[in-house]
Amino acid sequence: MIPRIKYATVAPGALKAMGALEAYVGQSGLERPLVELVKLRASQINGCAYCIDMHTKDARAAGESEQRLYGLTAWRETPFYTDRERAALAWTEAVTQVADGHVPDDVYEQAREQFGEKELVDLTTAIVAINGWNRLAISFRSVPGTYQPAQK
Repeated sequence: MIPRIKYATVAPGALKAMGALEAYVGQSGLERPLVELVKLRASQINGCAYCIDMHTKDARAAGESEQRLYGLTAWRETPFYTDRERAALAWTEAVTQVADGHVPDDVYEQAREQFGEKELVDLTTAIVAINGWNRLAISFRSVPGTYQPAQK
């Protein structure tokens, strides 16, 4: 795969704006493992190879198990996720696929049982951010495989 445009170089202001969104999510108080699962699941739905590679590596670096990573595409069929994670994953799928029928009331109710109002806005912001990153990476053909997580 040959990258089309190095968007971070061509439009550093756009990267800075996306970075600010990420910084907000990072300080929101949402659990990092939950956010990594959400980022990975949205990236799987969108078919973003670069972001799947990145967030699999980041999740592993944060201590996520191989079993939960492998089971993520079929999370409804596994016992590996908490009720809070299940609500977040359902919300992630609905928000990511919003054009397929908006966000159903039952998915909202499930999310509200697990997340307070601010948490749900923060979770939605995380989903908005990863969907934006997915669209940048897919559109400009970011090449997967080169990303390495930051060292602790």
